[in-house]
Amino acid sequence: MHPFLDNTFLFDWSQLKPAHMEPDIREALRRATVSVNGVKSLKGCDLTYKNVLLGLESATRDVSRAWGLVSHLDAVLNSDELRKAYNALLPEVTAFFTAMTLDAQLWSVLKAYAATDDAKSLTGVRRRFLQETLADFQENGADLAPQQKERLAAINEALAQKTQKYSENVLDSTNAWEHFIEDEKQLAGLPESSLAAAKQSAAGKNRPNAWRFTLQNPSVSPIMQYCDNADLRRLCWEGLGEVGFKGAWDNTALVGEILALRNEKARLLGKKNFADVTTARRMARTGDTALQFVENIGKRIRPKFDQEVVELENFRAKKVGDAARAMHPWEFGYFAEKLRQEKHGFDDEALRPWFPIDGVIAGMFGLFGDLFGIQIVGRDSAYTCAQTGKRVVTAAAAPRVNAEAVEVWHPEVRFYEVRDGDRLMGSFYTDWFPRESKRGGAWMNFFRTGGPRSDGSFAPHLGLMCGNFTPPVAGKQALLTHGEVTTLFHEFGHLLHHLLGDVEVESLAGVRVAWDFVELPSQILENWCWQAESLALFARHHETAAPLPAELLAKLDAAANFRAASVCMRQLAFSKLDLDLHIRAQELQGRDLDAHWNEDFAQWQARSTRKGTAMARRFNHLFSEATGYAAGYYSYKWAEALEADAFTRFLKEGVLNRKVGRELRDKILSKGNCEPAEKLFRDFMGRDLDPEALLVRDGLA
Repeated sequence: MHPFLDNTFLFDWSQLKPAHMEPDIREALRRATVSVNGVKSLKGCDLTYKNVLLGLESATRDVSRAWGLVSHLDAVLNSDELRKAYNALLPEVTAFFTAMTLDAQLWSVLKAYAATDDAKSLTGVRRRFLQETLADFQENGADLAPQQKERLAAINEALAQKTQKYSENVLDSTNAWEHFIEDEKQLAGLPESSLAAAKQSAAGKNRPNAWRFTLQNPSVSPIMQYCDNADLRRLCWEGLGEVGFKGAWDNTALVGEILALRNEKARLLGKKNFADVTTARRMARTGDTALQFVENIGKRIRPKFDQEVVELENFRAKKVGDAARAMHPWEFGYFAEKLRQEKHGFDDEALRPWFPIDGVIAGMFGLFGDLFGIQIVGRDSAYTCAQTGKRVVTAAAAPRVNAEAVEVWHPEVRFYEVRDGDRLMGSFYTDWFPRESKRGGAWMNFFRTGGPRSDGSFAPHLGLMCGNFTPPVAGKQALLTHGEVTTLFHEFGHLLHHLLGDVEVESLAGVRVAWDFVELPSQILENWCWQAESLALFARHHETAAPLPAELLAKLDAAANFRAASVCMRQLAFSKLDLDLHIRAQELQGRDLDAHWNEDFAQWQARSTRKGTAMARRFNHLFSEATGYAAGYYSYKWAEALEADAFTRFLKEGVLNRKVGRELRDKILSKGNCEPAEKLFRDFMGRDLDPEALLVRDGLA
């Protein structure tokens, strides 16, 4: 009757249709309301850990899970029908969760329980659960006056709707752009992999004699990096600048409205700005501390950044026989690639044959399976076409488990299980290639949070990884770039953080940690994409299974820190932009987005001949969710400092050292938010952070 509320561990995706969304989510909201009212009625001897804290967590579980499925489908199978249902439900779901933390009666029950002897006797993770629950309510306005609560609820609803519209505008404007080329001479310099994918894309649009290019990353990036045709590079650069900006998809007004609402929310909650709201329970603690962190690194690397800018300008002038000048924006990627090839003999395309996606995945599973003491096995997947009802089963590659095929949402989706001996730790789906119904980028998410239970059993976790990698062509296996391989490892780090969780409290398990700590498990796994010992385990030629030749390995190593200051400065620019928008929201009100990006951030970007459109209009990390990475994009660099330091243990004790790997699992990956992030890091390293480790690794110290 209610497929989105089916409590079985796995889902029948063929039944999760847009038509079921409204009745199912409304039923989930009805049930949750009844359960929350039950918690609100508690008093006296009924105020116990089980009734109050676990009862409250249980009350919202079904609606959270069901809405998670709806949100997932919105991200991977977007359609007009689904979008209509999602947008109809979004205000109701937002209102429900907002009302919980603003409910005076529920808040009084929590405070009454906190004052009991039962609550005062709590220790360990249960004590942490109480503290975090109280902090959640306070952070979301539980102590506000009634009129302020009413306004906060309205703000939260507006933010949910406006950020969803922002996300839709980015997706729609990305999909609206396409360019066909019929003369292959115009595509000189493009690698064969890019040409083949473009030819296949054009054939799919009934243009078999052409090559089709889109703004999806696997399509447009090779143009900007390799294509000799400067006019085509310029056209693509201009197309990218139109994302979130062109016509009906213009996000300009939405950015201002979102920032104003967030700033008003911060003031209501007694904070100076929205950055202080988001960082209050993170490692940074304040927006100013996060900003100082970003600016300090920028100051440290600026001399090398300036040198790299001049070097590339001089290199371009030498290559074309011209005077040195500021570069056109569509020249940076192209000439940087030429410079890299000239300095290091390194071509990312030359590595593709050694990175077939199935081989990389199998090698990655084996590598981290051995390091963390787990086994990762495939399971057959089945896709049922909604139009025809035809069911197609895809056999999993070895190692695999003999079991019934698992239903998936798209024929390209695969399914795996993670085991620790006889214990099923969890399962996960993967969805790696772009399509128009799927949002861009790469991400990890989860459907179920398991862990140890009071009866001594262990409930398995269920997660997923998605990406937009170079797709397979002509039925052959997809061959990845090294950058795509590091992205794959990154998302797997997030996934393992979830799947290896060993915390009895669901809301403290997995990736529910301080936002500037959450990227540590993901970014540390990227390090194994650069080490000879680990590359030998997964970098194998797609035809011969030969390992990566020593010559290519040496070139990869030599090019590891190529233009490191420019790469770092780009990340810092985005982080500073994020913090600037959210710390100075009131001051910047009415400021032209393009002028802000091009003038205020000129020192954080390489000089160029053309001013680009504002990054803020297409910055999904900041504006596609009510909070998301807003005032938190600095977290990538913050966590990078943590992981660079943490990886020094492996460099000293062995890249494939099982003892250190098991410690990483036991002291960080399995712990979730059961203890403060600083303590988890200290437990693993035996000391506090050495902030120099990041700059040393990147050759910028």
